[in-house]
Amino acid sequence: MMKSLFLSLLLVCVLFMNSFSEVQGKKWKGEGTTQNLESIVIGRCYDYIRIVNPAVGEKNCSEIWEAFKNAFINKDPCSILPKDYELFINLSLHTIPPNKSLFWENNQLLVNSFAGRGRRYMSLGDTLFGFCGDFLNWCGQANSTGLDYESCPTTEECENNAVESFWRMASITYAQHSSGVIHVLLNGSAVGGAYPEPGFFADYEIPNLQKDKISQIVIWVVDDIEGPDIDSCGSHTVKILENRLKTLGYDVTCTDNYKSVMFLLCLDYPDDSKCTLSSSVFSVDGSLLSDGPLTDMGTVWSVVVSLLRACIC
Repeated sequence: MMKSLFLSLLLVCVLFMNSFSEVQGKKWKGEGTTQNLESIVIGRCYDYIRIVNPAVGEKNCSEIWEAFKNAFINKDPCSILPKDYELFINLSLHTIPPNKSLFWENNQLLVNSFAGRGRRYMSLGDTLFGFCGDFLNWCGQANSTGLDYESCPTTEECENNAVESFWRMASITYAQHSSGVIHVLLNGSAVGGAYPEPGFFADYEIPNLQKDKISQIVIWVVDDIEGPDIDSCGSHTVKILENRLKTLGYDVTCTDNYKSVMFLLCLDYPDDSKCTLSSSVFSVDGSLLSDGPLTDMGTVWSVVVSLLRACIC
């Protein structure tokens, strides 16, 4: 009897200690620092200046890492401010080509594909400072030079965390250095609307656009192929965005389901009804190739060849 009671009490103590250890080990709700963070950031830096965009010239990737790390290391993980990343931004800053800026909300993977790593457009993630931090997580600990690999605070737990403040500073910088025709790609199927408020575009990018350097703002509202049509040009949140930009004095245009983006989306959904090539298609000399859905492979091939010739010419 006494032995059984002793074993029961021992089991309860073990379970309690395990639970206590888990709570102590994982202080925050968010994921911990990405493993091998230093190697990844330095590696991405070299990848960018050597392969992705060597036009930016020489950058000291080790210094860039040190500036990045010192922005949040040995500090309360809920007391990191955007200005703490100023040195990192200054060391990694480079020119953003005019007419190449691509802002977005709720469609990061699509934007990455559409931008083509800076070949078509240069989104925030295609700049050196954005490229270094994309899809990574990190935080430090107060009174410690180490990184917290167990957990990091979410924005819900505290706004002034290391990652949130990094992207705020990066967004501000990106907006300040954008010029010419500005492009904005929004998700028309996003729950809550294509233009979220609050949001990075609404709160940190629009206020920091340099009006005297911008000729036009082009908005593309694209629905997910299998998603609902929640928002579109001239309605709901997009209308709010259009009115805000026009009030600020910008020349604004808006297009629903921009064809170039739809073609990219249709690569993953070739049989969806939204991806059927339809309407009149003409050859280079203007002759009609098709006047309806392109279902015959011979006709499709003729159209493809014609379009390729047009591109080559």
